[in-house]
Amino acid sequence: MKAANLSLSDQDDSQHKVHRLALLVEDNPDHRLPIAAVLEGRGYTVVQSASGEDALRLCRDLTPDLVLSDWDLPGISGLEFCQAFRKLERSSYGYFVLLTTTGDRQALDAGLQAGVDDFLSMPVVAQELLARIAAAERILRVEDELRASNTQLQQALDQLNETQAAIERDLREARKLQQGLVRERSGRFGKAEISLLLRPAGHIGGDLVGFFPINSERVGIYALDVSGHGVTAALLTAQLSVHLSGSSDQNVALRGAQSGGEAVGPGALARFFNNMMLEEMNTDSYFTMIFAELNHSTGALSMVQAGHPHPVLQRADGSIIHLGQGGMPVGVFENPVFDEIEVQLLPGDRLLIASDGLTEATTPNGQQLGNEGLEAILRTNAFLKGHPFLESMAWSVSEYCRGERQDDISAVLLEIREDAQLVRLPRKSR
Repeated sequence: MKAANLSLSDQDDSQHKVHRLALLVEDNPDHRLPIAAVLEGRGYTVVQSASGEDALRLCRDLTPDLVLSDWDLPGISGLEFCQAFRKLERSSYGYFVLLTTTGDRQALDAGLQAGVDDFLSMPVVAQELLARIAAAERILRVEDELRASNTQLQQALDQLNETQAAIERDLREARKLQQGLVRERSGRFGKAEISLLLRPAGHIGGDLVGFFPINSERVGIYALDVSGHGVTAALLTAQLSVHLSGSSDQNVALRGAQSGGEAVGPGALARFFNNMMLEEMNTDSYFTMIFAELNHSTGALSMVQAGHPHPVLQRADGSIIHLGQGGMPVGVFENPVFDEIEVQLLPGDRLLIASDGLTEATTPNGQQLGNEGLEAILRTNAFLKGHPFLESMAWSVSEYCRGERQDDISAVLLEIREDAQLVRLPRKSR
């Protein structure tokens, strides 16, 4: 093999110097030294080796950025050395140039398949070597930039994961707190039994259900659904729960009832909340509501419907009636029209107040459960009472959605026991 056609005077590109490690593998010192001089002139730290076996050891210990290897080496060939080099574990890319005296196409194809990046003909010409080094440097620089970007992305992802984990922990705690807003999941008042269901679609939601005794004969029942989902809806739900809690100094309806004033009526309570939303809260949120007062001694029920889905009355004989005309949501209009309903409940009757998360539950192809589906659930589960009925209903909705429920679901189930002896009053129903 002819000596490399190089001289130090050919190294006139010092302004482009780099600082990398190069491994030069060549058994002939007369060939190695001129090439090493050019590499050093470009700013490379050069390590020299005379055999493929020794070069592999150096690759394991030093991880060179650039490797220039003669094809014809004692022991393993330059091609075999490249194959072994590509199998080494590295944190960065190593650019491999094979020095060859042949231009045989099959030999070059074999080199490419072995992992060779570029070829340099012997004897080496300085300008051609510099061009190959420049090409290698472009590849290595891009690889450095990509690795740095990947490192930054990984750091950002790690921080995001930590933040997400903290948010998940906070949301789990918030879920416990929100579930705590419903302090009692069931209650018995005379011959009336009340059961509650609250299932957020995520960790927290905007639905709220509950009840509280007003006096010895009356009980207040409520169901709310705040627009939207997540933290904003949950915060408004928490604030509303304060006004509907059992504490007499906070509960608006309870405070009015104790004073004996007319403001205790469901319609007046809806108007109070509407004024509060428009005048005191700087928010675009609104909510739908059912608030009902039940006289559990007589079975007389008075309700206000404010945009909430129609309460469903299932009589003791199995017949089903959807009550109300709808009414307007709370917190949208200055002078809303709410629907006020009165109905007489009889022994064996039950009333279901459910959020739109049930009737608007959809199959994967977009078909809603609707009122007909809800009626089917009521008829199918007519033999179940209280929480078993609500759990069966929730399971049916989940199955209908194939587990892809997108909205919170909540419900109040009010049942008049079949053996109830109610005080007879003139019956009013709608």
